[in-house]
Amino acid sequence: MPKVSNKATGMPASPIRKLVPFAEAAKKRGTKIYHLNIGQPDIETPAAFLNAVKTAPVKVLEYSHSAGNESYRKKLSTYYKSYNINIDFTDIIITCGGSEAISIAMQTCFNPGDEIIIPEPFYANYNGFSRSADVIVKPIPSSIESGFALPSISAFEKMITPKTKGIMICNPGNPTGYLYTKIELEALRDLVKKYDLFLLSDEVYREFCYDGKEYVSVMHLSGIENNVILLDSISKRYSACGARIGALISKNKDVMASALKFAQARLSPPSYGQIGAEGALDTPQSYFDGVKKEYIGRRDFVIDALNKIPGVFCPKPSGAFYCIARLPIDNADKFCQWLLEEFEYNKQTVMLAPATGFYSTPGAGINEVRIAYVLNLQDLDNAMVCLMDALTKYPGRTTVTAKA
Repeated sequence: MPKVSNKATGMPASPIRKLVPFAEAAKKRGTKIYHLNIGQPDIETPAAFLNAVKTAPVKVLEYSHSAGNESYRKKLSTYYKSYNINIDFTDIIITCGGSEAISIAMQTCFNPGDEIIIPEPFYANYNGFSRSADVIVKPIPSSIESGFALPSISAFEKMITPKTKGIMICNPGNPTGYLYTKIELEALRDLVKKYDLFLLSDEVYREFCYDGKEYVSVMHLSGIENNVILLDSISKRYSACGARIGALISKNKDVMASALKFAQARLSPPSYGQIGAEGALDTPQSYFDGVKKEYIGRRDFVIDALNKIPGVFCPKPSGAFYCIARLPIDNADKFCQWLLEEFEYNKQTVMLAPATGFYSTPGAGINEVRIAYVLNLQDLDNAMVCLMDALTKYPGRTTVTAKA
């Protein structure tokens, strides 16, 4: 029998989805599972999105322009202007989700063997996208004690080699919820300018910044307009993960012309997804105000509950709807599987994502988990009760350490 490729063999499994078979088995046993493992919000998709799809006068579901419908891109450029991101619709390519935007950006900007520096922990699928493009990820550690602030610029400089072609960030961050400050981003800008690197920025959570903290986009940074690529998605903004609509944005004309060739190779982004996304741009601000208030309440509850558990430490995130928690356990992968295979509390358990999958450095995050606070408060309360009980019963519990 023919063997699969080395690239396929080396593709990492998703830490978010690899435990699904164990969850399915638990459900068949009658166990209720609180899914805190994946960023699938329970927030309703805006009516403007759904109504646009329902009322679309479509008789033939045809291909769109490979860069996306012009009407959508023009309307989207107006949305970005509301965040002081001044772009033309020709600076936008609509993609099949943010995932394809990242994949096309890596294919466009890097040659096989090039290196990209990414602060870790980072969104697990960056590993998969880089592997597909034969790009080498050079992780630079951030610290849970600092809340996962941007590593020092001197640490970045020590990692730069002749093969380094770019830096990638997520802001606000998945999986950490950290929101980079203007000072941090301006320091990163100076580094990018000094070494003439690409700066890729995944900014899909811009609507969800808390505590009055300022969202700063890489598109706001002067002097590196041709170095910057903004990666976006409607999945979390409109709770429309299944629409698979994202965007790749840059003022670098060479990048956009080259990226379009990759977009042409897959023909077009989803037509109904674009119709819904264009309609969703009419969503009133009151929708986002309500969603943001809900996430703040969930965040505050989860962070408070976690830090009350002996041996647990979790910094308070300033954005998105994730946090990384350090637990008194020997191995997060074993613990998360044990929760599904061997543990239950009143016929309930909780599903978490082992943080090891969000690190590229071997052994990093071994006692950490990512939690997505995407359930209602009652379910989150039940999930925290399950977790607290589980930590008293887990065979691999370690000695309680002092909180950071």
